Amino acid sequence: MSNRRDFLKKSSLLGLVGLTSNLISNNQLNAIESLGNQAQTNDAFTLTKLPYSYGALEPYFDKQTMEIHYTKHHQGYVDKLNALKSTNIDYASTDEIKCTHIDKSTAVAVRNNLGGHFNHTLFWTLLKPNPLGIANKPIGKLNNAINANFKTFDEFKIEFSDKALKLFGSGWCWLIVNDKGVLKIVTTPNQDNPLMQLGDERGKLILGLDVWEHAYYLKHQNKRKDYIEAWWNIINWDGCEELFSK
Repeated sequence: MSNRRDFLKKSSLLGLVGLTSNLISNNQLNAIESLGNQAQTNDAFTLTKLPYSYGALEPYFDKQTMEIHYTKHHQGYVDKLNALKSTNIDYASTDEIKCTHIDKSTAVAVRNNLGGHFNHTLFWTLLKPNPLGIANKPIGKLNNAINANFKTFDEFKIEFSDKALKLFGSGWCWLIVNDKGVLKIVTTPNQDNPLMQLGDERGKLILGLDVWEHAYYLKHQNKRKDYIEAWWNIINWDGCEELFSK
């Protein structure tokens, strides 16, 4: 009963004056309380559920790193975004469109955390379990475009790996389609991405690799090369094909 009275007192502050324990049933009270809880957790940004378990990408990405990466690092970007009190973010737009509005005048906290959230959300969808170690290569139109732009998939793989390996510090390596419809391999620092109005190379994202050490530090320590080689085995090329087809 004390919980019930506490809730009714709080409700009166929200304009529910006049409701008393004699006029509202337990079911109605539970329904209102449920709506109140939903309102309290209805943040502008949410952590999208992983399409696989933390250990599903073994032996390439280890379970513990994946869990920490997702629940601590990615969750941290989401929490910081929702804690921002004043931004110029258009909350009605998609996160992808939000990224296209980021430029050098954007607040650093918005730029870093929106990029971190969007980049990771995309990254998770472009990974796919491969427990049998089956050869993993692109398909369809994207495969044809890679061959046209880089001669062969193997040459594309070498160039992408080399740029990801040589990126100084923390950041991302991307395969994009630029405004001329050409596939390009580009890198961005920190949590920037080629959708943003920041670098010289901008375009639609087809594939992205997180080369922050927190993505691989438990299994691969500081060996970024080993991490990159492992990643090629679990790319979700179906998802890349879908992005390219758009």
